Amino acid sequence: MNALELLLSRDSAVRLQEPGPSLGELDTIFKSALRAPDNGRLRPWRFVVIAQDKRERFGDVMAKSLRDHKPDATPEIVIRERQKALRAPMIVVSAARTIQNHKIPVVEQLLSAGAAAQNIMLAAHALGYGAMWKTGSLAYDDRVKRALGLESSDAIAGFIYIGTRVGGSSPAPRPVPADFVAMWQG
Repeated sequence: MNALELLLSRDSAVRLQEPGPSLGELDTIFKSALRAPDNGRLRPWRFVVIAQDKRERFGDVMAKSLRDHKPDATPEIVIRERQKALRAPMIVVSAARTIQNHKIPVVEQLLSAGAAAQNIMLAAHALGYGAMWKTGSLAYDDRVKRALGLESSDAIAGFIYIGTRVGGSSPAPRPVPADFVAMWQG
């Protein structure tokens, strides 16, 4: 698939199943992520892979975070939160380790991490996998960050679920450029 076809056909999967990427494919995915724009060569990216055999443990972390933030959550809601870790055979956490008070603004460092996450999505698609990018309150929970080996000051750009696509794509309509583009008239 050529680059434009890849960009124009990428979408978020609704459901994912086994298999996920092999170690060799995962290496290719991360090589792609590391090609993200990086003003100042700060390399703010941090990635944490939650492999298939670690998903249940991560589900426990997710459930604890929910209970800590919403003590009145019903057992059913806690179970649903725990099961989110089982959405795909692999989860890649994309984060940024930013440098405060640097000549490169923090927002540019965060955007670089977002671009790396997008490259992960595109590389997974190019390799024939489906992916979905999720955030939610977990991305802002310091205890979740520490459980993942990240610093409290790190910013999680997203949890990228990767696996073999089952069924269709997200039903979100595709926007048209005319709704978002203006020609500057000088």
